[in-house]
Amino acid sequence: MTVLLDAFAVIAYLRDEPAASEVEALLRTHDVELTAVNAAEVVDRLACHGDLDPMDLVGELAVLGVTVRPVDESVGLLAGRLRAWHYHREERPVSLADCCAAAAALVGQMPLATADGPLARLVEVERGEVIRLRESDR
Repeated sequence: MTVLLDAFAVIAYLRDEPAASEVEALLRTHDVELTAVNAAEVVDRLACHGDLDPMDLVGELAVLGVTVRPVDESVGLLAGRLRAWHYHREERPVSLADCCAAAAALVGQMPLATADGPLARLVEVERGEVIRLRESDR
């Protein structure tokens, strides 16, 4: 089975946050993917906080065995629709990057591994499968 990670999952693993062991287990037991949009989010967050040189991420993902999945037209358009249908500033603050992960998981019929509550609820409302990870303490 292939599991799609959201950006949080990769960041948690690379920063050795509480969900790192759960992500490590997924990496050992499943084929694991990350959308190109979420890979960009990982680079942005880790580079902005000085955790990782942006040039090193491709190598890190390869070592981990994570495949970067392109975002095609069907995923991109569904991501836009999901955000339009589900976004609410207080109740469901999902980003467009979150919606790309949700759309890729739904289109690919893969479980999405995330600790992001609003994103998990969006996927579940759309009848997708979620692997809930522990939240970060950061």
